[in-house]
Amino acid sequence: MKIAFAGTGYISKVHARAAQNLGLELAAVINHKTDSMIEFGKRFNIARQYETVESMLRDGGVDALVVSTPNYLHAPQTLAALNAGMHVMVEKPMAMNAAEAEKMCEAADKSGAMLMAAHCWRFDPDVLWLKEQSKKLGRIIRTKGCGVHTHWGPSGWFTQKQFAGGGAMADMGIHALDTARFLLGDPKPVSVYAKIGTYYKDFDVDDTGVIIVNWDNGATSCIESGWWQPHADGPEAATQLYGVDGFGQLFPTRVEIGKMKEEGTDVIESGFEFPRKEHCPQSLYDAQLKYFVECIEKKQTPIPGGMEGWINMKVVDAAYESARTGKAVKIKDV
Repeated sequence: MKIAFAGTGYISKVHARAAQNLGLELAAVINHKTDSMIEFGKRFNIARQYETVESMLRDGGVDALVVSTPNYLHAPQTLAALNAGMHVMVEKPMAMNAAEAEKMCEAADKSGAMLMAAHCWRFDPDVLWLKEQSKKLGRIIRTKGCGVHTHWGPSGWFTQKQFAGGGAMADMGIHALDTARFLLGDPKPVSVYAKIGTYYKDFDVDDTGVIIVNWDNGATSCIESGWWQPHADGPEAATQLYGVDGFGQLFPTRVEIGKMKEEGTDVIESGFEFPRKEHCPQSLYDAQLKYFVECIEKKQTPIPGGMEGWINMKVVDAAYESARTGKAVKIKDV
């Protein structure tokens, strides 16, 4: 399989290493910054280098594209590839908004090409363990999760609304959002209430957020997002599950079965290391790309695919609208 990479930043390098580890052919790289593209090409031995996805498509000879560019480029680059019949894995957030994400889904349906949203935590061993163990918790009533950077935050395009669409909610909160939704079995959102703002830095995007999502299975999720925060309850994608028969959590990953004090609690430890040497290890992205390739080979729609990415964008859009209006926002047509 021949893979091309749009973008040459940190996460694109991670995906390129994953492709190398899987024995794929790194066929091309796309970036409008020549110096960065040349450096990326040397690092990963990629001779074919282009300023645009369209110019790469004209030359052909590529099976799939990994889009890891700034958010404002996700939709146009993905649409160009899908319309040409090329499979695409696009980084989170899938697009600037749900309207763009919907167009991406429609293009994939029309062309028959695979579209995958790179929500990496669905491939994490701790997350997969908790998802399996969560069956012992009974009906999940609520979840709590966080996507927060403490004493740190990104710079550059991440902090500019015209390029990023949103701030910490779109960048970090979406990790916690998708992890909660995955652990709940991918319910559909019903309504969102949010308080989102900018308090720690002088950005035109948010650095702080709390959102409440009501799901169609009756569960409610509290999601915290942030950059430059003084504290976080856990690392990226840390999530707690509150069920009628017990409690489960990620990082450290464990479940507690039992709800009555006199009956005691049965604690099941996952056995996974915490804290990890690397919270987001390369193996996480290797597993994600391997799954994407397998979906292409089996002609199987990926999960998380375009639909999962689009639903997440519907929640993010509703969160920003709720923060703006001060009212809960109902989500329709999902």
